[in-house]
Amino acid sequence: MTSSRPNYSASDFQDELALIASSIEESLGNMLACQNPGERENQAMEAMRLGALAGGKRLRPALTIGSAKLFGLELSQVLPTASAIEMLHSYSLVHDDLPAMDDSPLRRGKPTVHVVYDEATAVLAGDGLLTKAFEFLAGENVHPDPLVRCRLIAGLARAAGEAGMVGGQMLDMIAEQTPLTEEEVIRLQQKKTGALIAFSCEAGGICAEAHDKEMATLSLYGRNIGLAFQIVDDLLDLESSAETLGKPAGRDKVAGKLTLIDAYGLDEARAKAQMLVNEAQDAITWAGEKAGFLHRLAEFVLHRSY
Repeated sequence: MTSSRPNYSASDFQDELALIASSIEESLGNMLACQNPGERENQAMEAMRLGALAGGKRLRPALTIGSAKLFGLELSQVLPTASAIEMLHSYSLVHDDLPAMDDSPLRRGKPTVHVVYDEATAVLAGDGLLTKAFEFLAGENVHPDPLVRCRLIAGLARAAGEAGMVGGQMLDMIAEQTPLTEEEVIRLQQKKTGALIAFSCEAGGICAEAHDKEMATLSLYGRNIGLAFQIVDDLLDLESSAETLGKPAGRDKVAGKLTLIDAYGLDEARAKAQMLVNEAQDAITWAGEKAGFLHRLAEFVLHRSY
């Protein structure tokens, strides 16, 4: 079916997205405040701040906050959860850029952590961001109910672990030595990128203590957005430039890796991304006007240029 679109303008969406990004930046800055600036081991915290406070789309916290809005929660009520998710995402980028992984010198147009410091410091910075994300997710300011906090912690751990990002990253590394099948390429992206994006949507519902039926729609929205995001990412890597992306382009092609473009074909990949976005939007039609931000966010994922 084709969903009716909420009355939510593109300019309102851009304003709200900018507000979320600035709120996340401030929140992460406070969460990663230096406690002992005179101590030499504080270099780890400085590297953590570099990895987390470099700007970016802040897509995952936007998904968490947008999902929570479906149930009437305000930004302030879900900001700690969204910030912890973004902190964990930042860890994954710091480690993904390492010489042993993707060996990227740029992230968001700036030198990566291992370039500014060194490889060992970047490893520790990533470890620090990962563990601190769970420390903050366990805090009472996330939600007054400890069972809700436990659900958030368990869900984030699954999305980040071997069933999610770690498993996807393992497949990505294997692909450098042995070609993957089309099914494995799709599974790689569902784990490496899609799992955390899907959980980011679910987290808003968990904070709102949503019912199973509502959670199922958030899961569907998140899974579809995650795969559409990666298809667009592969298209941009193929067709865009490092200046536009803020990171090296064409690296998968140089490495001989199959991508979702190879799996679907160029025209089919574009059509698949559009279909996924349409289905994602349809999944949350039940929320009416409260779904306006997530409807626009799905279109942003589809039409983004970086």
